[in-house]
Amino acid sequence: MVNKIWAFFILCGVIFCIFTGKLDILNEEILLSADTAFSMILKIFPVMALWLGIMKIAEDSGLLKKLSKQISKILKYLFPEIPKNHESLSYIASNVICNMFGLGNAATPFGLKAMQSLQKLNDKKDTASKSMITFLVLNTSGLTIIPTTILSLRILYKSTNPTAIVLPCLIATFVSTAVGLFFNYLFSRRH
Repeated sequence: MVNKIWAFFILCGVIFCIFTGKLDILNEEILLSADTAFSMILKIFPVMALWLGIMKIAEDSGLLKKLSKQISKILKYLFPEIPKNHESLSYIASNVICNMFGLGNAATPFGLKAMQSLQKLNDKKDTASKSMITFLVLNTSGLTIIPTTILSLRILYKSTNPTAIVLPCLIATFVSTAVGLFFNYLFSRRH
């Protein structure tokens, strides 16, 4: 659906440029934005590679597993339907840890594995279980301690104080997670 909306916007923009005689501006903007995007990718890639590498080292060294065990102790209260020591809790914990460090790219594989694992526990295969919905809320709200992507973008664009965003991000993501889980709890009790 979102692809159709964006395609509609692009088509409207092209038609507008044709009728107003500003097709040259459109061509210039397309080339300029492609150059800007490529330049941004080249500058942000080393930072993302560093953090993804750190997460891979943490995973290979067992640190991620230890952190997952600690977080799983908290997660068992959010996911009471999941059996104790089930693999899905480990995947959910790994996803949460990656999101806490602002590494959505690293969190995605764990999130997909968590959903697959939760689907195995689901009795109604065509309907999301309570655990699946709770995980989706938790993943979407994304409690973030260190917003690495935002920090790297602020550094890239030479912000005078790139770390000024850390506390507001922490507060905003904490509030969004708490509110999301609160409403998830309310709605899950109604059904």
